Amino acid sequence: MNVPQLAAVDAARAARVLNEVRDARLAGRRTRTEPRPVIEQSWERMLRSGVDPEHGFRSRLLSSDEVRRRREQSPLRQVLPVLREGLLSVADLAHHIMVVADEEGRVLWREGCSPVLRKADRIGFEPGADWGESVVGTNGVGTPAVVRRPVQVFAAEHFVRAHAAWTCAGAPITDPRNGRLLGVVDVSGPLETMHPATLAWVDSVAKLAEARLRERHLGSLERLRAVAAPVLSRLSGRAAAVDADGWTAAVTGMPYVSRIAVPKAPSPGRRWLPTFGVCSIEPLADGWLVRSVDETAEPPLRDATRIVLDLSRARRWSVTVSGDTGSWSHELSPRHAELLYLLAAHHGGRSAAELAEDMFGDPGRTVTVRAEMSRVRRYLGGFLEHRPYRFCEDVEVDVLFPTDPQSLLPHSSAPTVMKNRTSAPQQR
Repeated sequence: MNVPQLAAVDAARAARVLNEVRDARLAGRRTRTEPRPVIEQSWERMLRSGVDPEHGFRSRLLSSDEVRRRREQSPLRQVLPVLREGLLSVADLAHHIMVVADEEGRVLWREGCSPVLRKADRIGFEPGADWGESVVGTNGVGTPAVVRRPVQVFAAEHFVRAHAAWTCAGAPITDPRNGRLLGVVDVSGPLETMHPATLAWVDSVAKLAEARLRERHLGSLERLRAVAAPVLSRLSGRAAAVDADGWTAAVTGMPYVSRIAVPKAPSPGRRWLPTFGVCSIEPLADGWLVRSVDETAEPPLRDATRIVLDLSRARRWSVTVSGDTGSWSHELSPRHAELLYLLAAHHGGRSAAELAEDMFGDPGRTVTVRAEMSRVRRYLGGFLEHRPYRFCEDVEVDVLFPTDPQSLLPHSSAPTVMKNRTSAPQQR
């Protein structure tokens, strides 16, 4: 069923149909009209996690001091003017409210039409509340955070019956520096205010916010470059000035690389870094000065004794490399988390065609696989071999799984991942 189209023509009829679909699905009955895949998958997650569809749960609100602290620390504070300018004027006229939540689903800001704000209070949709999907069911804040893409939730597509009088459209906002989820912006209103263009509107404003964050990041690199220029001019050998996330502001004695995999919380001293080898790290303004210690040394693979692929935390997948000279971590995008999981699951390695089959069910999509593997090798190249692609034999690789096997890479539609969800081991 094309929910936006039907709802635009006859919202009341669409709501009735969706309510019948929801009731039938919760009762285990088949219906002639199937829920949309993104909604059906969310309902399945709710049934597994035990969310009560008939009795809404209200989380304990964060204190006003905690809400204030989170607002001050959230990067979304920097793009609030963009969100307000793009959403609020229209939302108020259309009897909607704008809600901005952090990566945990906690509501930090809420503005818009006053009568709708009062209605939102009645269901606990207020600052400090937890609107994560696992807490209050399928909704326009929590579900986009899980699937990492824009989602519109109309009427009884909400898992909890008390929310069926609402229509919501939310889009995730990610950090352009590292792909980390920063939060979700959502526009919500009464059922009769639903419009099929709302989701595209919210998504476009979220992308504008990400573009503004990207501009701010480039500006910070320009400032670091100005500070680093006189320092680098006095150095011989390979050196680079990078920000706290490893993005390169300037280099000397080496080709430019856009990013260097520095430890997540580096401290001054010697470390082994991919592409750099053994190097010294020194603080420089709001970033780091990275200097090669031994320009001729190959990456010391035997120094790295363990690689941990952490898939246990929802939307916060990472790879950590540990060795005698310290450790470093890199947060993974959904696609790279899939690739590294598949390599860890096949110790003997996989060809590009086999990885394409594993990920897409299509062995012909080797160009996509090779492009993604090229990006992975930028930060993990010293520990990967190709022809076939695999982890180096002298490195121990461990995988940390979620406690619920069904939560293994929930965004993934890769055939191999979906098959292994039913048999993934418990976290170790």
